[in-house]
Amino acid sequence: MRALIVWLLLCLIWGSTWLFIKLGLEDLPPFTFAGIRFVIAAIILLLIVAVRRTPMPRELSDWRLMATTGLLSFALNYGLLFWGGQYVSSGLAALLQAIIPAFGMVIAHRHLPGERITLTKICGVLLGIAGVGVIFSDQLRIEGTFALWGSAAIIVGAFGVAYANVLVKARGGHLDPATLAAVQMCFGLVPLLIIGSLTEGSPLNFRWTPTALLSLLYLALVGSALAFLLFYWLVKRVDVTKTMLIALVTPLLAVMLGRLVLNEQLTWRALAGGACIIAGVTLIVMRSSKREAERELQVVKQ
Repeated sequence: MRALIVWLLLCLIWGSTWLFIKLGLEDLPPFTFAGIRFVIAAIILLLIVAVRRTPMPRELSDWRLMATTGLLSFALNYGLLFWGGQYVSSGLAALLQAIIPAFGMVIAHRHLPGERITLTKICGVLLGIAGVGVIFSDQLRIEGTFALWGSAAIIVGAFGVAYANVLVKARGGHLDPATLAAVQMCFGLVPLLIIGSLTEGSPLNFRWTPTALLSLLYLALVGSALAFLLFYWLVKRVDVTKTMLIALVTPLLAVMLGRLVLNEQLTWRALAGGACIIAGVTLIVMRSSKREAERELQVVKQ
């Protein structure tokens, strides 16, 4: 029962972060906004690591992995996500980022021998790509060039975080999750703050409205630190395929919250594109679920 509650909480948290990103971007510039978010979250996770007295990795290869994946997951992904989020709705941003598992399956074919491309996976990836294409054409037709570039930026960020996730799965399974995330954030936040200082000015001059502060604290404390701890509590107690289902629920919640709170409108073409992405990811997740079940059956037989 507790696992179900945590699963539902994660869906709600990660489904609502898109709303708070959009709210925060009304007053705060994207790169510094994202950078400060991870400064706060990293401090909290490092304190947790210190309290638990978890030793830091000693191998240079581990630090290279954390630096590379931190730059991909936090600097590239969130930098482009926050920048692109200025020009597209929160629901559409969530639908575009739902393509991450499809990218991950393609990249995993090279880096993870046990996760080869299959016909089902190919169909899922093609559906996802078709959905992205429909959304792109819709954004160019309705919203103009900036919305198109914003959508493209979010997709590039999604590819970056998918690559990072595969690298961590291939080489970082021995790393402590809290340490991994905290160090990744530390590496990723530096470029965000540097770019922000050069292009956006001093944070002291920003419009620190109550909404901006609420958005920042929610994203840092709830959307990053708390969600991360809940997620790794969950993965130790349920099948990994059940956690993957979160990726199917959060975009739908994001679209609903954007509609209810911000009165965001999505055209039928954007919704059709989003449906293709979700359908493609569903094929991939269901295929992974079937494979996990077959592996468990083989273990029982042995």
